[in-house]
Amino acid sequence: MTYCVAMCLDEGLVCLSDSRTNAGVDHINTFRKMTVFERAGDRVLVLMSAGNLAITQAVISLLREHAAVQDRDSLWNAPTLFECARLVGETIRGVHRQDAEALKQFGVEFNASFILAGQIGDESPRLFNIYSAGNFIEASIDTPYFQIGESKYGKPIIDRIVTSKTSLDEAAKCALISMDSTIRSNLSVGLPLDLLIYRRDELRVARHVSVDWDNPYFDMIHKEWGASLRQVFNALPDPDWSRWPGEDQLPPCIGVVSS
Repeated sequence: MTYCVAMCLDEGLVCLSDSRTNAGVDHINTFRKMTVFERAGDRVLVLMSAGNLAITQAVISLLREHAAVQDRDSLWNAPTLFECARLVGETIRGVHRQDAEALKQFGVEFNASFILAGQIGDESPRLFNIYSAGNFIEASIDTPYFQIGESKYGKPIIDRIVTSKTSLDEAAKCALISMDSTIRSNLSVGLPLDLLIYRRDELRVARHVSVDWDNPYFDMIHKEWGASLRQVFNALPDPDWSRWPGEDQLPPCIGVVSS
């Protein structure tokens, strides 16, 4: 399992992914889930993956091979991010046609999902969530972020904080808190992390860093976020049961049943 999140904001893009693929008492593997296609001054594309590692690696390898062939459709010559998302979807379907039936015979589900973020030329930065079937949806002002993989633990903080007007630094902080919450609750998500920040219209990556436990900022978030949550929790008053309705005031459907 893995966890990836990307945010499309007025100022640009924030992308964060973990690198854990297998987790158990004595079995932990690490593979990067973020691939960057960058041609300064022309385009920046960020592709993050979740699901069956063999499937996602096959898709990324094919995209790279196609990009190396000058006279065919590829991520290097697609005119828009929409066309890039379509190419990723077609590549997923191609891998499905080739491998899905054989995988099914071994009881392996065809499971792969991708986030594609970036900017090409003069168009605005865009963000797509691409599914196993190769179909996709695009982020909007109302929904400026996507998650794939083990998303449920990190979703509440993003829902409360992130809007399209959130700054890149605030979004990066929120993404790291979201990741820390996920790591704390699920062993299948783990460090190191890939954090990428892209500023609108620069057409080059502004910042791309690897985050491990020796990173002082992430270590601070890991410690301070939990402590701050406990402080807020302790500051809230306990329930005053005398001000709650008694059993005789409850609707019949949830009243006490006695024999």
